[in-house]
Amino acid sequence: MGAVLEDVVVVDLTGEFFASLAGAMLGDFGATVIRVEDLADPREVDHDRDGMHPRERWNSLDELAHRNKQSLAVNLAEPAGREILRKLIGKADVFLTDLPFAVLDEAGLDYESLCELKADIVVARGSGFGPEGPDRDLPAYDELAAARTGVMPTLVQPGQPPVYTGVGQMQTTVMLAFGIVMALHHRDESGEGQIVDASLFGGNMYSQSLDMQAYLAMRDDRFLEPVSRLDSGNPMSGPTYPCADGRWVTLAMPDTDKYWPAFSEIVGLDIDDPRFDTHEKRCGEHRLEMLQALEELFKKRPGAHWKQVLDEKQLPADVIQKYDYPASDHNAAANRYILSLEHPSHGAIQSLGFPIHMSEGPAQLRSMAPARGQHSAQILQDMLGYPSAQVEGFEAEGIIHT
Repeated sequence: MGAVLEDVVVVDLTGEFFASLAGAMLGDFGATVIRVEDLADPREVDHDRDGMHPRERWNSLDELAHRNKQSLAVNLAEPAGREILRKLIGKADVFLTDLPFAVLDEAGLDYESLCELKADIVVARGSGFGPEGPDRDLPAYDELAAARTGVMPTLVQPGQPPVYTGVGQMQTTVMLAFGIVMALHHRDESGEGQIVDASLFGGNMYSQSLDMQAYLAMRDDRFLEPVSRLDSGNPMSGPTYPCADGRWVTLAMPDTDKYWPAFSEIVGLDIDDPRFDTHEKRCGEHRLEMLQALEELFKKRPGAHWKQVLDEKQLPADVIQKYDYPASDHNAAANRYILSLEHPSHGAIQSLGFPIHMSEGPAQLRSMAPARGQHSAQILQDMLGYPSAQVEGFEAEGIIHT
């Protein structure tokens, strides 16, 4: 059983987490992903007091973003270094980057120049605001893109500052990887390469697509404004209620007439209580009264109790978990959403696994994130045909790092 992308070569010149992670997703499904680390980057020149490069320190996010990759450390400020990169792109199927257009143009890495190296190259760019319009050259910083979308106020209480959870990055990561796969399919059918762009601006909007699409259709000025936790229209769908042990229950029962008999029995409300015996009363004139009643009822028992009785009745509700839940969840392990690994330098660790399940071409963890320049010599010799003596000369001159 072969890997889905085993014949695909990706040159990964990225610096932002979301774009780097898109490369890792391609590597998960078999692509050869070569991470190009620029020795001229100030982050590669500066040293900490103990003499270590900042990127030589182990970082769990780097472990996720650069797994299943090879590392080529090359000085792109030098003509020889830039020539190595150009030769490598000429051998690749995909050039993945998050650099601004102006930087790419100055370095001769614009699409037209890359097509001279490989006529059917797929150029994939993780951007801040997309490839067109007046903001096309703004940097790809997630918080800035999220601030523009208008969705941040939906996460806070009235009067409190906006909070951003970072979910837009993951949407953009998946869109970027998906766009690359679609472009490769198109290339196989037509022989044509193309430019793929997935922006943090679009990714953040799609991360809130239920709210954004509803707003665009309804144009309700109040629709996305911050609301109090107890200002939900339906006390049985949306609000969260505190439990006796500090945990929280979240409910998702929009058809309350359907769920009301079982729910009222669980929480100890009379099914025929004249205040709450119809959907219109529960969500209308007595809505706040019911919210307050549920607030007090859920406080009487711990979260484990509520989870048990809600599950027994198969009601759409659950206890809000913390990060330790998926870390030890058998279902997360069975589906490889969480991986338990043995790191060669740091021992037993856990890491996020694979969000996509494919029965015939499953994702695999073939290698941990590489050390800086770990594969430089191998890439230059095996892929680009440089003799070993020239590779040694490049290292002596500071063109590459092994």
